[in-house]
Amino acid sequence: MEKTRYIAVIPGVGFSHLAPILQFSKQLVELHPHFHVTCIVPSLGSLPSASKAILETLPPNYINTILLPPVNPNDQLSQEDIPVLVKIHLTMSHSMPSIHKALKSLTSKATLVAMVVDSFAFEALDFAQEFNMLSYVYFPAAATTLSTLLHLPKLDEEISCEYRDFSDPIKVPGCVPFRGGDFYGPAQDRTSPVYKFLLQRVNRIRHVDGIFINSFLEMETSPIRALKDEDKGYPPVYPVGPIVQSGDDDAKGLDLECLTWLDKQQVGSVLYVSFGSGGTLSQEQITELAFGLELSNHKFLWVLRAPNNATSDAAYLGAQNDVDPLKFLPSGFLERTKEKGMVVPSWAPQIQVLSHSSVGGFLTHCGWNSILESVLKGVPFITWPLFAEQKMNAVLLSEGLKVGVRPRVSENGLVERVEIVDVIKCLMEGEEGAKMRERMNELKEDATNALKEDGSSTKALSQLPLYWKILA
Repeated sequence: MEKTRYIAVIPGVGFSHLAPILQFSKQLVELHPHFHVTCIVPSLGSLPSASKAILETLPPNYINTILLPPVNPNDQLSQEDIPVLVKIHLTMSHSMPSIHKALKSLTSKATLVAMVVDSFAFEALDFAQEFNMLSYVYFPAAATTLSTLLHLPKLDEEISCEYRDFSDPIKVPGCVPFRGGDFYGPAQDRTSPVYKFLLQRVNRIRHVDGIFINSFLEMETSPIRALKDEDKGYPPVYPVGPIVQSGDDDAKGLDLECLTWLDKQQVGSVLYVSFGSGGTLSQEQITELAFGLELSNHKFLWVLRAPNNATSDAAYLGAQNDVDPLKFLPSGFLERTKEKGMVVPSWAPQIQVLSHSSVGGFLTHCGWNSILESVLKGVPFITWPLFAEQKMNAVLLSEGLKVGVRPRVSENGLVERVEIVDVIKCLMEGEEGAKMRERMNELKEDATNALKEDGSSTKALSQLPLYWKILA
């Protein structure tokens, strides 16, 4: 009987840095049932319900969970206006003593072969040498983003101004060139603590034993080849995506009124509108989007969150209030659009929605999880990026892969209703939209093939643990 090998997995803070690495862990033990994974989960406070739900799907015989006590919010963490990325970094830093204690306890009972940490948990990599483990990063974003981050120290030397003010396209190995304003969001203020944390993270990630990317070779061929270029001295890179939640995990035991509504619509007729688990719009932008949807005369399913006029990532760490978001819609909107659309407060079972035959387009904030979920279902995009690396993702989709259309932002910072109507019509009824749909179906097939037994991503996830077995 083959002996059990033990792996430690450390997620980051926030649902989009928890769900993918847990799904990765599930796929790892499915392929290698003689591995046992312990997930050490940090948190800022009580876990959001969506995070609890995915933890409940983990197979207990193969994956166990250690929920760390929430960090004590000091004065810095308690400030409401602190940037989300700073809050994440401080939360992870304050979690390190608890993570160390958990690892020490684990290694006293069994030999840990390797640790796999989310890119936000990079400080925990320092414990790998102490406990004689191999160190790996699970990178839940695009290969394009990883290539950009690993190239950032060089850009930091070569470009003296703020990236958004750089007049030439910013060139990153293997990637579509970026306009300065579309460059990685957290790097846009080079005097900020966020930028300092970013460079620290990149420097540490460059020295791990390997990096798992939630992407696949056929979708990001050029960035992945650039990352594998031995001349650059990067760690080995393993594209193992697309890793997403299953539809069953997404909506277990819920009353799915929106799916019943979709059942009544024609095939490919509905535009799904959602800004992810953490994205918010201003009141003014919600109004413009509402009128744009109404004037387009197309069917829509809109997941609406209450507005935040200060920041677009206000809901990222699960901060939700009890205010009914529907009250922020224009007067009479729901009545006027009741035959055309449905508005769902705060959340919908996204994977099941994207799987539905009536959905023909996805207006998205361009979060990587949402992109991969849509790719697996073959649904093309209207790209509406909000924060983090989402503008780079929008460039990849609209200019690189050509499976999305991106609305123009006016000088007042809004996507106006007329522009919204234009991009909806382009995607849902135009010739350009039909071509995007064709390309998206090809990408869907590539994604499906990558996950087959002999697919590129399955091979990548299969081969490395064989090395771990030898070490164990």
